[in-house]
Amino acid sequence: MSAAVAPLLVLGWGNPSRGDDALGPLFVERLMQHAQDALPPGSVECLTDFQLQIEHALDLVGRKRVLLVDASVGLEAPFVISHPRAARDASFSTHALAPAALLQVYTELQREDPPPCTLLAIRADQFELGEAPGGQALADLALALAWAQDWLLTPQLCEREAL
Repeated sequence: MSAAVAPLLVLGWGNPSRGDDALGPLFVERLMQHAQDALPPGSVECLTDFQLQIEHALDLVGRKRVLLVDASVGLEAPFVISHPRAARDASFSTHALAPAALLQVYTELQREDPPPCTLLAIRADQFELGEAPGGQALADLALALAWAQDWLLTPQLCEREAL
């Protein structure tokens, strides 16, 4: 018999060895600490990886809400919230996927719409191998974490767009 699936999933990706690219995994690590204190056991699952992959579509099964987190270049705000929709794109046939392609894989595998997904893109600009995240990226990470702490407790935040 399998264990119950946590209704909330937080999935962050990035390379911890490449400067600001570490923001996704760092975000998940820090949010998980908060979630353990703020939520009942079993209400949220936190996952990290180097990139989105086809296999992550299975991690969405049985969820009520999903928060996808990644570092992003070219943002003017500390972070941006969006709501990706299932769609094929150029990443659909590669090993690494874009969020929309991940949702498309889910739709095709499960033959149903994916759970509500929120994409949290955190401003980033330094990706040098062996470097730590920059000061601005860490400040932006703190702001994104403050927003996400509310997201954990407030289902209506799924509907909000951007900061």
